[in-house]
Amino acid sequence: MFKELGRLLIRFFTQLGQASSMVYSCVFWLFKSPLEFSQTMQQTTKIGVESLVVATLTSLFTGMVLALQAGTTMRNILSEPLYIGTLVGFSLVRELGPVLTAFVVAGRAGAAVTAEIGTMQVTEQIDALHTLGTDPIRYLVIPRLIAFMIAIPVLTLCANFSGMFGGFLVSVNSLGVASNVYISDITTFIGVDDLMHGFIKSCFFAFMIGVVCCYKGLWTRGGAEGVGKSTTQAVVSSMVLILVLDYFLTAILNSIGL
Repeated sequence: MFKELGRLLIRFFTQLGQASSMVYSCVFWLFKSPLEFSQTMQQTTKIGVESLVVATLTSLFTGMVLALQAGTTMRNILSEPLYIGTLVGFSLVRELGPVLTAFVVAGRAGAAVTAEIGTMQVTEQIDALHTLGTDPIRYLVIPRLIAFMIAIPVLTLCANFSGMFGGFLVSVNSLGVASNVYISDITTFIGVDDLMHGFIKSCFFAFMIGVVCCYKGLWTRGGAEGVGKSTTQAVVSSMVLILVLDYFLTAILNSIGL
């Protein structure tokens, strides 16, 4: 038992050290070398544009469910579906928008990034880059990391609007809420601080997903089977860390008034 626990602890701290070293290299190359602009734009398209439909659809139906549940609850308690726009807007902007978007991107684009870099690792293309004097962090990781940090905040903004529109459809057509009342609930009570709350979360989620997925790809071992394992581990780790990070970010941002 203690032997197995020791192995787990050694593996954990080894991986933590490797990931920390990769983050240090990322920060170093971000400020030292010119940006691989074409690679970054290509990765931003893959990560952001190709995830847009899934992210907006997820948020659309989430907003519809939130409005339906909130309206039904308010009607049972107060006999009127009050403040539906406020409830839907706050839930999406501060919490569900960033989290669900990060989940979608981690599951779709994060898996693809891990599989791509992992395949390059097991086919010795990463070793070829070292032989040519090119740092894989600068050439492979930095463009993808920047792409995540551009795409996820923008996707979160689109998801917020999509979710609020879904809530609008349900509120007006199913709950009988006037359209101007729903819009007024959102514009009156949701401010810039709430938008910044979600934006800051999405930036942290983007950085974390980029680091985890690129790290798992670079440390892939064991051929095709190893690529599959790394991809699964990257997605699962990203989703768990999103929830863990979400709690601590919420506590910190609430404590400073955001």
